[in-house]
Order: sequence, then C-alpha cells, then structure tokens
Amino acid sequence: MIDVFAAIAIGLGAGAAAFFGALLLRPSRHYVPEVAAALAPVPERTEILLTGPRVIDMTASARQMVDCAVAEPLDWTDLVCALTPLFGPLPDQPPQEETILTSEGNPDLRLVISPQGPDLRLTVSGPPLGLGAQLRLQADRADLDRLRRTMALVPCPIWQSSDSGQTLWHNAAFEDICAQMGCAADGPCPFDLLPAEDEDTQVTRVSAPDLQTGGTLWFEVQSHRVPEGWLHVALSIDAIITSEMSQRNFLQTLTRIFAHLPIGLAVFDKERRLVLFNPALIDLTALPADFLSVRPNLLSFFDMLRDKRMMPEPKNYQNWRDKLGDLIAAASSDLYIETWNLPSGLTYKITGRPHPDGGIAFLFEDISAEVSLTRRFRQEIETSHAVLDCLDDAIAVFSQMGVLSFCNEAYRDLWNSDPDITLTETGVTDATRLWQAQCRPTPVWGDLRDFVLNLTDRAIWDAELDLLCGQRLICRVEPVAGGATLVRFSRIGAVVPHPEPSLHDA
Repeated sequence: MIDVFAAIAIGLGAGAAAFFGALLLRPSRHYVPEVAAALAPVPERTEILLTGPRVIDMTASARQMVDCAVAEPLDWTDLVCALTPLFGPLPDQPPQEETILTSEGNPDLRLVISPQGPDLRLTVSGPPLGLGAQLRLQADRADLDRLRRTMALVPCPIWQSSDSGQTLWHNAAFEDICAQMGCAADGPCPFDLLPAEDEDTQVTRVSAPDLQTGGTLWFEVQSHRVPEGWLHVALSIDAIITSEMSQRNFLQTLTRIFAHLPIGLAVFDKERRLVLFNPALIDLTALPADFLSVRPNLLSFFDMLRDKRMMPEPKNYQNWRDKLGDLIAAASSDLYIETWNLPSGLTYKITGRPHPDGGIAFLFEDISAEVSLTRRFRQEIETSHAVLDCLDDAIAVFSQMGVLSFCNEAYRDLWNSDPDITLTETGVTDATRLWQAQCRPTPVWGDLRDFVLNLTDRAIWDAELDLLCGQRLICRVEPVAGGATLVRFSRIGAVVPHPEPSLHDA
C-alpha cells in the first residue's frame, strides 16, 4: 500500500515539473517585444549646431555624414556643399525660420533647420537601418574607399560637370591640370567643351595653355551623359600632336622641295588615291589642278592622261587598262621604267617607285632634249664614220687606255682584219703585233706603243713601212683630243703632207 502511494506521489511530482517547465519554456507574447526593445541599439542623433555662419558643435554621426575631422573648422558654405547632393540646393545664407527639406532619393529622410535665437540647429532624421542594410552599407563603404583610392591614382583627369558647365566632382589629376592652367578646380570647366544635346557620348580634342612651361597641353576629352550632367575623361595626346605636327612640317618641307623639281611627281596611297603632286606634274601632263586636288584614283589618273593625249595610245586600251594591275605590281617592286613617245613629239621617262605603307610614286621626266641630243650625236658619229670610210688612207684610233676604238673600211681591207666582229677589245699591243706580222722588220712598233700610252710630250711623227707583199706605206701617228691617238697608213704615191721630218729618217 505504501508502495502505491509512493508511486502516485512520484508521478504527480514529475507531471508538475513537466507542466511548469513547459510553461517557462513557452514564448510569451508580452515578454519578447520588451526584450527586443531593450536589446535594440539606440539610434544616434545626427545634429549640427551653428552660431552665425560657423559650426560650433556636431555629433559623431553628423561628422561622418559631412566627412570631416573632429577639429576641422566648418561654416555654412561647407555644409551647403556637403548636404546639397543629399537634400537638394540649400540657401546661400542660414535661414531665419524653420525649414524642412526631404531627400529626393528617400522621402523618409528629412533635414530640419531650426533657428534657436542666435544659434541654428540642423537635425537629420530618418528610418533606422536594418541589419541587412547595415551590412550592405558596410560593403558599399569598402567599395567606395577602393574607388576613391583608384580615382586618386588615375593619371588622367576625370571630372563631372553640370549641364551649365560647373564642376561638381573631380579627381586629383584634374586638380593638377587646373593648377598647370592657373584656374580653380571647383570652378567652371577649364576646357572649351560643347557637348551635343542629342548625343550621349562625344569626343572632343581641346588645348589649354601650360603656365608652368609656357607650352600647350593637348587632350582628347570623352564626355558621357549622366543623370547629374556630364562625366568627362581627358586623355593626354601631346605625343600624338607632336607627331602630327612633325609629319605635317615634314610634308610641307617635301612639298616646297618638290615644288622646284622639274620632274613631275604623283604619289598614290595604299588605296591607290592621289595624295601628293607637285606643280611640275601639271606642267608636264597638262592635267587640271582641280582634277588632281580631288584625289583621283590611279585608273582615273591614267584615263585622264589618255584623254589629254599625254601617253602613247595602246593598240587595245581596254586590255592595257586590264593589265594596269601588272603595272602597279611592277611599280610596287621598283621595276617599272618606260619611255613614252608622245604624239606631240615629246619623250617622257616614266618611273614607278614603291612608297611607304603600300603606296606608289610615279615620276614623270621630260627627256626630249636628251633624246634629241643623243640622236643628233649618234647621227654625227655615223656621218663621221661614213666620211672616214670614204678615205683611201687606213685609219685606226686608239683611246687613252690604248684600246682600238675605231677603224675605217680602208683599214679593214689593208690589214684584212675587222675588230668589230670580235668579242674582246683590241689593244695597241694586239694591233701592232698584227701589223708587224705583215711588214718587214722595223723598230717603229715599240715607239708607236709608247706614244699611244704616253700622255705627255706628244707630237706628230711618221715612219715608212715595207709590207711583205712589196707595198710601201707611210705610218703617221697624231695625238687627238682626250688623250686618244690617230694612226694613219698611206700608200706611197699618194699625196701625204710632211709637216715634220721623220724620227727614223734622222
């Protein structure tokens, strides 16, 4: 019996314990909010206190909002610059009555400006941030610090301006450029930029004076439209401008040089369009200057030459035009040289030369005078040869080096030799050996060889020769212009003048 009562007591005790334990562990509707409210962080006030235009006190939250140091002196102008991006434009002077401003991006965020006698209190209020927003804000703050360090180290100027041209933000490189130009970084944009209203991106090449060196700074500014106005990125192109100016000066120098050349010059680029010509080309080809100024292509250029009758008329011009590619290839490899005999009687020498970057340069040279002089000189030589061939005396002319350069028909008949049909040159030694073989012994040949090769103290002399066939000859040796020597063989019985006695008769 006692055991039964003991078991009942133990069961009742365990049940009571379980009941009260469950009661204690069950969440209470009234207890949790109180605990949460007690554990929730108290929001920090964001207030700024001014006396007149000077800031005399501000909370840590307000100092963080304005982004200033603890002991940094501030005034109303500094607050306007710091709070305008958050709450819109603020008045230039501290207001005399209470003013409430709301943030454009967050209507729940408000700025209350309250005059309090000689003081002015600025209070910023808004909904508290949740834990997720705080974590996101912390991550964004790290990104912001990283971006600020990056913008500070970027060597090219970057800035943001309003539609009116006022600078809203800039990096350190922009501030350095403004210092070189002698203007304020937070003032109007120092560059003359006129972004188009109907375009979101624009590239402008601008220049500005460099007050430190006295030179000129050149930039290529890329402007991108943003909600607050324009974002500008300036890239220095001083090296490009210097290169372009050097190239332009070099081209002008070449143009001035080419202007005085008597040879016509036509330079075509890799697209086969005319990029450079000189006045001599107009004079030689009679092509209009306005036609050359519009940069015709190579085919149009030669078509115009044909129309002006300034090139030989090919038998089939269409086939020749189709083969113009071969002409271009030959000129590109420095192998194109032609002589044009024009219908007007002029003679042009056309030379094709490769030009840098795949271009081609054609040279037009008037060689009419040279050709005419060469023809006339050749005609005179042929006439002289014909006259000498009509003489009965055998004539041989040796050059200064002792080489037989000419002999007439009587010489070939007398010595039964034609030097023109041999591939090698005939020297005075070879000639005297031929003569000696057909004459009786005489000491004349050594003297004749010495006379031909001697350039000083030369005078006309002659000697008699006896051929093996019994014929007698008079050999006359005479110096002629240019160090040459004329040797003439006359048969005895012919009238031969003797201005001087023979050296061997003495």
